[in-house]
Amino acid sequence: MSAGGASRSRAALRRDDQMMKQALRSAARGDGRTHPNPSVGAVVFRGDRILGRGTTRPVGGSHAEVVAIEAVRRRHGASALRGASIAVTLEPCNFEGRTGPCTQAILDAGIRRVVGGCLDPHAKVSGRGFRGLRRGGVEVVSGVLEDACRHQHRGFISVCERGRPHVTLKLATTLDGRIATASGESRWITSEPAREAVHRLRDASDAVMIGSGTAIADDPTLTVRRGERVVRTPVRILVDGRLRVAPSARLFDPGVQGGGGETWVVCGERARGVRRARELATRVIEVRRTADGFVDLSRALRRLSKEGLTTVFVEGGGGLASALLRADLVDEVHWMLAPKLIGGDGRAALGPLALGCLADAVSIDPIRVARRGPDLHIHGLVRRGVPAGRPRAARKRNRQ
Repeated sequence: MSAGGASRSRAALRRDDQMMKQALRSAARGDGRTHPNPSVGAVVFRGDRILGRGTTRPVGGSHAEVVAIEAVRRRHGASALRGASIAVTLEPCNFEGRTGPCTQAILDAGIRRVVGGCLDPHAKVSGRGFRGLRRGGVEVVSGVLEDACRHQHRGFISVCERGRPHVTLKLATTLDGRIATASGESRWITSEPAREAVHRLRDASDAVMIGSGTAIADDPTLTVRRGERVVRTPVRILVDGRLRVAPSARLFDPGVQGGGGETWVVCGERARGVRRARELATRVIEVRRTADGFVDLSRALRRLSKEGLTTVFVEGGGGLASALLRADLVDEVHWMLAPKLIGGDGRAALGPLALGCLADAVSIDPIRVARRGPDLHIHGLVRRGVPAGRPRAARKRNRQ
């Protein structure tokens, strides 16, 4: 290859990366709002110029590729699509469901090049979307920013590959790992900037989960707020094995369920009071108990995925967090760490994890550490079978 050709190739690689970053930004706008579908982002471009953007609409609405294509038609006319490129964070679907196949929409628009992020693991797609585009004469570049795209679609991928939602655990503690004083006082351990970050994380989730202890102690609403204004309410999931939470809890009060949120209750099979729970909650999910008397969280998560949830944001308390960690059901951690000390008589963030040795400790691979006012925000992934910090083999782009 000539020096000029090599230079153009490097320029094309950089452009593909930049356009995929823009598509990822578009995808993030739909987080928590498209389940059971993934929130995909798409960008139609020609050279360095973006012609149109798209984000997956809520279920039943158009997919990101179609939204982006329609945006170009409205702004520039159909002729602007012919010969253009599209960057899309997830492999376009090739089958007809609630909407038509995105591959056909791309072909009909006359787009000649597709820059793809990650493969769609759905059994009906799984490579067929890219293959169909290639058969239609479209150049396909796949695997662009693949890790970032897989992270964006981690909930959808988890449901397809593991049959359960992606679980993110949030902890807000002092430096010595306490969530409250001995008397139970916990407002506020972390600063306002840290709490604002938590609201953004809630907003990006399909559902927020708490245990009965947190519901009784804090009586939260689990809404998403901007200042004092409620802007959205994800599905609220209360894990209450023996239905101990009082009917007067704010989770059950329609007057504080702003933003169209629902409250689901997960309880043990044949728990006393289940009839009353069905009157209070939007949905009641009964699952069997484990030997220790706790609800079987693995089964509960599988049930939640069948109800259409792909991401669950767990906000407490210590018993629920520990049970999820013991069952190896936590995928991601956000830890808000306040520069305070409470001491050993304070309430711990986690209960026993039943570890036999240090090698069994839960391994967290940090993604990012940020300041939130005076607090630290540690964000990491739980690694299974790969020691924290070990780099994975680089993925190669597939250009055909």
